Amino acid sequence: MSRPPGASVGGQAVLEGVMMRAPSGWAVAVRRPDGVIEAMSRELPRLASRSRLAKIPFFRGIMVLVESLSLGFRALSWSAQKAGIEEEGDAEIPKWQIALTMVVAVTLGIALFALIPVFAADFLKRYVGDSSIAFVVLDGVIRIALIVGYMWVISRSKEIQRVFEYHGAEHMTIHAYEAGDPLSVEAVEAYSPRHPRCGTSFLILVGLVAFFVFLTLAELPFVWQVASRVLLIPVIAGLSYEVLKAAAGYRWMAWASRPGIWLQRITTKQPTDDQIEVAIASLLAALDEGERSAVEARGSIAPGALAAELNIESA
Repeated sequence: MSRPPGASVGGQAVLEGVMMRAPSGWAVAVRRPDGVIEAMSRELPRLASRSRLAKIPFFRGIMVLVESLSLGFRALSWSAQKAGIEEEGDAEIPKWQIALTMVVAVTLGIALFALIPVFAADFLKRYVGDSSIAFVVLDGVIRIALIVGYMWVISRSKEIQRVFEYHGAEHMTIHAYEAGDPLSVEAVEAYSPRHPRCGTSFLILVGLVAFFVFLTLAELPFVWQVASRVLLIPVIAGLSYEVLKAAAGYRWMAWASRPGIWLQRITTKQPTDDQIEVAIASLLAALDEGERSAVEARGSIAPGALAAELNIESA
Protein backbone atom coordinates (compact mmCIF):
# COMPACT_ATOMS: atom_id res chain seq x y z
CA MET A 1 0.00 0.00 0.00
CA SER A 2 1.38 3.43 -0.92
CA ARG A 3 1.25 6.43 1.33
CA PRO A 4 -2.25 7.93 1.55
CA PRO A 5 -2.71 11.35 -0.08
CA GLY A 6 -2.35 14.42 2.08
CA ALA A 7 -5.56 16.05 0.79
CA SER A 8 -9.06 14.66 0.79
CA VAL A 9 -11.49 14.54 -2.10
CA GLY A 10 -15.25 14.83 -2.25
CA GLY A 11 -17.98 14.06 -4.68
CA GLN A 12 -21.62 13.69 -5.61
CA ALA A 13 -23.72 11.14 -7.42
CA VAL A 14 -25.32 12.36 -10.63
CA LEU A 15 -27.54 10.77 -13.29
CA GLU A 16 -25.81 7.55 -14.38
CA GLY A 17 -22.52 8.83 -13.03
CA VAL A 18 -20.38 10.50 -10.39
CA MET A 19 -18.87 13.94 -9.90
CA MET A 20 -15.54 14.17 -8.03
CA ARG A 21 -13.80 17.22 -6.56
CA ALA A 22 -10.02 16.88 -6.03
CA PRO A 23 -7.54 19.43 -4.62
CA SER A 24 -6.89 21.13 -7.97
CA GLY A 25 -9.82 20.20 -10.17
CA TRP A 26 -13.21 18.58 -10.57
CA ALA A 27 -14.65 16.06 -12.98
CA VAL A 28 -17.81 14.18 -13.79
CA ALA A 29 -18.02 10.76 -15.44
CA VAL A 30 -21.11 9.10 -16.93
CA ARG A 31 -21.79 5.78 -18.61
CA ARG A 32 -23.48 6.64 -21.89
CA PRO A 33 -26.32 4.56 -23.38
CA ASP A 34 -23.73 2.90 -25.69
CA GLY A 35 -21.92 1.58 -22.59
CA VAL A 36 -18.86 3.82 -22.94
CA ILE A 37 -17.71 5.88 -19.94
CA GLU A 38 -17.23 9.56 -20.80
CA ALA A 39 -15.58 11.99 -18.39
CA MET A 40 -15.26 15.76 -18.38
CA SER A 41 -12.48 17.41 -16.38
CA ARG A 42 -11.87 21.02 -15.34
CA GLU A 43 -9.17 22.71 -13.33
CA LEU A 44 -10.42 24.37 -10.14
CA PRO A 45 -7.86 25.21 -7.43
CA ARG A 46 -8.96 24.96 -3.81
CA LEU A 47 -10.99 27.83 -2.42
CA ALA A 48 -8.25 28.50 0.11
CA SER A 49 -5.88 29.44 -2.72
CA ARG A 50 -8.47 31.75 -4.30
CA SER A 51 -9.92 33.54 -1.29
CA ARG A 52 -8.62 34.52 2.12
CA LEU A 53 -12.09 34.04 3.60
CA ALA A 54 -11.93 30.35 2.66
CA LYS A 55 -9.12 29.94 5.20
CA ILE A 56 -11.22 31.27 8.07
CA PRO A 57 -13.34 28.78 10.05
CA PHE A 58 -17.10 29.32 9.66
CA PHE A 59 -16.75 31.47 6.52
CA ARG A 60 -15.14 28.59 4.62
CA GLY A 61 -18.18 26.42 5.26
CA ILE A 62 -20.51 28.94 3.62
CA MET A 63 -18.20 29.32 0.62
CA VAL A 64 -17.75 25.56 0.21
CA LEU A 65 -21.52 25.07 0.32
CA VAL A 66 -22.17 27.69 -2.39
CA GLU A 67 -19.45 26.29 -4.65
CA SER A 68 -20.65 22.72 -4.09
CA LEU A 69 -24.18 23.69 -5.13
CA SER A 70 -22.85 25.37 -8.28
CA LEU A 71 -20.65 22.42 -9.28
CA GLY A 72 -23.45 19.99 -8.46
CA PHE A 73 -25.93 21.69 -10.80
CA ARG A 74 -23.37 21.86 -13.60
CA ALA A 75 -22.49 18.18 -13.15
CA LEU A 76 -26.16 17.16 -13.12
CA SER A 77 -26.84 19.05 -16.34
CA TRP A 78 -23.85 17.47 -18.11
CA SER A 79 -24.69 14.00 -16.86
CA ALA A 80 -28.32 14.29 -18.00
CA GLN A 81 -27.16 15.15 -21.51
CA LYS A 82 -24.56 12.39 -21.75
CA ALA A 83 -26.84 9.76 -20.23
CA GLY A 84 -29.42 10.55 -22.92
CA ILE A 85 -31.99 11.94 -20.48
CA GLU A 86 -31.87 15.43 -21.99
CA GLU A 87 -31.29 16.42 -25.59
CA GLU A 88 -27.70 17.10 -26.55
CA GLY A 89 -26.84 20.74 -26.72
CA ASP A 90 -24.29 22.93 -25.08
CA ALA A 91 -22.37 20.84 -22.56
CA GLU A 92 -22.15 23.84 -20.29
CA ILE A 93 -25.30 25.14 -18.65
CA PRO A 94 -25.56 28.98 -18.81
CA LYS A 95 -24.50 30.78 -15.64
CA TRP A 96 -27.82 32.60 -15.36
CA GLN A 97 -29.65 29.28 -15.44
CA ILE A 98 -27.38 27.87 -12.73
CA ALA A 99 -28.08 30.93 -10.58
CA LEU A 100 -31.84 30.71 -11.17
CA THR A 101 -31.92 26.97 -10.41
CA MET A 102 -29.93 27.54 -7.21
CA VAL A 103 -32.30 30.32 -6.10
CA VAL A 104 -35.36 28.12 -6.72
CA ALA A 105 -33.79 25.13 -4.96
CA VAL A 106 -32.70 27.18 -1.95
CA THR A 107 -36.12 28.85 -1.72
CA LEU A 108 -37.89 25.49 -1.74
CA GLY A 109 -35.40 24.15 0.80
CA ILE A 110 -36.03 27.08 3.13
CA ALA A 111 -39.79 26.62 2.81
CA LEU A 112 -39.67 22.87 3.46
CA PHE A 113 -36.98 22.57 6.13
CA ALA A 114 -37.10 25.97 7.85
CA LEU A 115 -40.54 27.57 7.62
CA ILE A 116 -42.86 24.54 7.68
CA PRO A 117 -41.33 23.23 10.96
CA VAL A 118 -41.61 26.58 12.74
CA PHE A 119 -45.28 27.11 11.79
CA ALA A 120 -46.17 23.48 12.54
CA ALA A 121 -44.45 23.75 15.95
CA ASP A 122 -46.37 26.92 16.77
CA PHE A 123 -49.63 25.12 15.99
CA LEU A 124 -48.78 21.91 17.88
CA LYS A 125 -47.25 23.39 21.02
CA ARG A 126 -50.68 24.11 22.49
CA TYR A 127 -51.27 20.34 22.69
CA VAL A 128 -48.01 19.48 24.48
CA GLY A 129 -47.47 22.56 26.62
CA ASP A 130 -47.54 26.18 25.54
CA SER A 131 -43.91 26.97 26.41
CA SER A 132 -40.92 28.31 24.47
CA ILE A 133 -38.92 25.13 25.13
CA ALA A 134 -41.74 22.92 23.85
CA PHE A 135 -41.90 25.09 20.73
CA VAL A 136 -38.17 24.70 19.98
CA VAL A 137 -38.24 20.94 20.66
CA LEU A 138 -41.21 20.46 18.33
CA ASP A 139 -39.56 22.63 15.69
CA GLY A 140 -36.38 20.55 15.86
CA VAL A 141 -38.15 17.19 15.83
CA ILE A 142 -40.31 18.18 12.86
CA ARG A 143 -37.26 19.45 10.94
CA ILE A 144 -35.34 16.19 11.45
CA ALA A 145 -38.46 14.16 10.59
CA LEU A 146 -38.88 16.12 7.36
CA ILE A 147 -35.24 15.54 6.36
CA VAL A 148 -35.43 11.80 7.04
CA GLY A 149 -38.92 11.50 5.55
CA TYR A 150 -37.93 13.34 2.39
CA MET A 151 -34.93 11.02 1.89
CA TRP A 152 -37.09 7.95 2.47
CA VAL A 153 -39.84 9.07 0.08
CA ILE A 154 -37.51 9.85 -2.84
CA SER A 155 -35.65 6.58 -2.22
CA ARG A 156 -38.81 4.70 -3.32
CA SER A 157 -38.11 5.76 -6.91
CA LYS A 158 -36.16 3.28 -9.07
CA GLU A 159 -34.32 6.15 -10.75
CA ILE A 160 -33.23 7.56 -7.39
CA GLN A 161 -32.20 4.07 -6.28
CA ARG A 162 -29.67 4.07 -9.14
CA VAL A 163 -28.41 7.49 -8.08
CA PHE A 164 -27.98 6.12 -4.54
CA GLU A 165 -25.97 3.20 -5.95
CA TYR A 166 -23.65 5.66 -7.66
CA HIS A 167 -23.55 7.52 -4.35
CA GLY A 168 -22.25 4.35 -2.72
CA ALA A 169 -19.69 3.89 -5.53
CA GLU A 170 -18.47 7.46 -4.97
CA HIS A 171 -17.94 6.87 -1.24
CA MET A 172 -16.24 3.51 -1.70
CA THR A 173 -13.84 4.95 -4.28
CA ILE A 174 -12.96 7.87 -2.02
CA HIS A 175 -12.36 5.47 0.88
CA ALA A 176 -9.93 3.42 -1.24
CA TYR A 177 -8.16 6.50 -2.57
CA GLU A 178 -7.71 8.09 0.85
CA ALA A 179 -6.50 4.77 2.31
CA GLY A 180 -3.77 4.56 -0.32
CA ASP A 181 -5.16 1.44 -1.99
CA PRO A 182 -5.14 0.64 -5.72
CA LEU A 183 -8.17 1.85 -7.63
CA SER A 184 -9.25 -1.55 -8.87
CA VAL A 185 -12.86 -2.69 -8.59
CA GLU A 186 -11.78 -5.44 -6.18
CA ALA A 187 -9.97 -2.98 -3.87
CA VAL A 188 -12.84 -0.50 -3.89
CA GLU A 189 -15.42 -3.21 -3.14
CA ALA A 190 -13.75 -3.84 0.23
CA TYR A 191 -14.97 -0.49 1.56
CA SER A 192 -18.26 0.72 2.98
CA PRO A 193 -20.65 2.76 0.81
CA ARG A 194 -21.01 5.15 3.76
CA HIS A 195 -18.61 8.05 4.43
CA PRO A 196 -18.48 10.56 7.30
CA ARG A 197 -17.91 13.57 4.99
CA CYS A 198 -21.11 12.99 3.03
CA GLY A 199 -23.62 15.68 2.12
CA THR A 200 -26.25 13.54 3.82
CA SER A 201 -24.29 13.84 7.06
CA PHE A 202 -24.12 17.58 6.52
CA LEU A 203 -27.91 17.82 6.14
CA ILE A 204 -28.63 15.96 9.35
CA LEU A 205 -25.97 18.00 11.18
CA VAL A 206 -27.65 21.18 9.98
CA GLY A 207 -30.85 19.98 11.63
CA LEU A 208 -29.07 19.15 14.90
CA VAL A 209 -27.00 22.35 15.01
CA ALA A 210 -30.14 24.38 14.22
CA PHE A 211 -31.87 22.85 17.24
CA PHE A 212 -29.16 24.02 19.66
CA VAL A 213 -28.89 27.46 18.04
CA PHE A 214 -32.63 28.04 18.20
CA LEU A 215 -32.72 26.73 21.76
CA THR A 216 -30.71 29.82 22.78
CA LEU A 217 -33.37 31.98 21.11
CA ALA A 218 -36.36 30.22 22.64
CA GLU A 219 -37.72 33.34 24.37
CA LEU A 220 -37.95 35.45 21.21
CA PRO A 221 -41.42 36.45 19.93
CA PHE A 222 -42.83 34.24 17.17
CA VAL A 223 -42.17 36.76 14.38
CA TRP A 224 -38.47 36.76 15.30
CA GLN A 225 -38.50 32.97 15.54
CA VAL A 226 -39.63 32.85 11.91
CA ALA A 227 -37.09 35.47 10.83
CA SER A 228 -34.24 33.68 12.61
CA ARG A 229 -34.95 30.46 10.65
CA VAL A 230 -34.08 32.35 7.47
CA LEU A 231 -31.51 34.91 8.59
CA LEU A 232 -29.37 32.42 10.51
CA ILE A 233 -29.09 29.88 7.67
CA PRO A 234 -25.50 31.00 6.82
CA VAL A 235 -24.52 30.84 10.50
CA ILE A 236 -25.94 27.34 10.93
CA ALA A 237 -24.40 26.14 7.65
CA GLY A 238 -20.99 27.48 8.66
CA LEU A 239 -21.15 25.89 12.11
CA SER A 240 -22.37 22.58 10.67
CA TYR A 241 -19.46 22.45 8.22
CA GLU A 242 -16.96 22.91 11.05
CA VAL A 243 -18.61 20.13 13.06
CA LEU A 244 -18.58 17.83 10.00
CA LYS A 245 -14.93 18.59 9.32
CA ALA A 246 -13.97 17.96 12.95
CA ALA A 247 -15.99 14.74 13.07
CA ALA A 248 -14.10 13.39 10.06
CA GLY A 249 -10.70 14.51 11.36
CA TYR A 250 -10.74 13.72 15.09
CA ARG A 251 -11.72 10.45 16.75
CA TRP A 252 -13.17 12.16 19.80
CA MET A 253 -15.62 13.95 17.47
CA ALA A 254 -16.60 10.81 15.55
CA TRP A 255 -19.93 10.65 17.40
CA ALA A 256 -21.10 13.67 15.38
CA SER A 257 -20.88 11.61 12.18
CA ARG A 258 -23.08 8.79 13.43
CA PRO A 259 -26.50 10.32 12.66
CA GLY A 260 -25.35 10.98 9.10
CA ILE A 261 -23.96 7.46 8.75
CA TRP A 262 -27.32 6.08 9.94
CA LEU A 263 -29.19 8.22 7.40
CA GLN A 264 -26.86 7.00 4.64
CA ARG A 265 -28.50 3.60 5.02
CA ILE A 266 -31.23 5.28 2.97
CA THR A 267 -29.14 7.46 0.62
CA THR A 268 -26.39 4.97 -0.32
CA LYS A 269 -26.73 1.53 -1.84
CA GLN A 270 -24.26 -1.20 -2.82
CA PRO A 271 -23.12 -0.43 -6.38
CA THR A 272 -22.40 -2.77 -9.27
CA ASP A 273 -18.90 -3.23 -10.70
CA ASP A 274 -19.87 -1.05 -13.68
CA GLN A 275 -20.88 1.78 -11.37
CA ILE A 276 -17.63 1.53 -9.41
CA GLU A 277 -15.72 1.84 -12.70
CA VAL A 278 -17.54 5.10 -13.42
CA ALA A 279 -16.66 6.48 -9.97
CA ILE A 280 -13.00 5.54 -10.46
CA ALA A 281 -12.98 7.18 -13.90
CA SER A 282 -14.39 10.38 -12.40
CA LEU A 283 -11.76 10.47 -9.66
CA LEU A 284 -8.91 9.83 -12.11
CA ALA A 285 -10.18 12.67 -14.30
CA ALA A 286 -10.27 15.05 -11.32
CA LEU A 287 -6.67 14.37 -10.25
CA ASP A 288 -3.71 16.30 -11.62
CA GLU A 289 -0.83 14.57 -13.38
CA GLY A 290 1.24 14.05 -10.22
CA GLU A 291 -1.70 12.71 -8.21
CA ARG A 292 -2.67 10.34 -11.01
CA SER A 293 0.91 9.04 -11.31
CA ALA A 294 0.88 8.32 -7.58
CA VAL A 295 -2.35 6.32 -8.00
CA GLU A 296 -0.92 4.36 -10.91
CA ALA A 297 2.08 3.42 -8.74
CA ARG A 298 -0.22 1.70 -6.24
CA GLY A 299 -1.19 -1.11 -8.56
CA SER A 300 -3.84 -2.07 -11.08
CA ILE A 301 -6.65 0.31 -11.99
CA ALA A 302 -10.09 -0.72 -13.24
CA PRO A 303 -9.73 -1.24 -17.03
CA GLY A 304 -13.12 0.34 -17.73
CA ALA A 305 -12.05 3.51 -15.93
CA LEU A 306 -8.76 3.68 -17.87
CA ALA A 307 -10.67 3.29 -21.16
CA ALA A 308 -12.95 6.25 -20.42
CA GLU A 309 -13.19 9.01 -23.04
CA LEU A 310 -11.80 12.13 -21.37
CA ASN A 311 -12.67 15.70 -22.31
CA ILE A 312 -10.44 18.30 -20.63
CA GLU A 313 -12.21 21.67 -20.71
CA SER A 314 -10.90 25.10 -19.84
CA ALA A 315 -12.14 26.75 -16.64
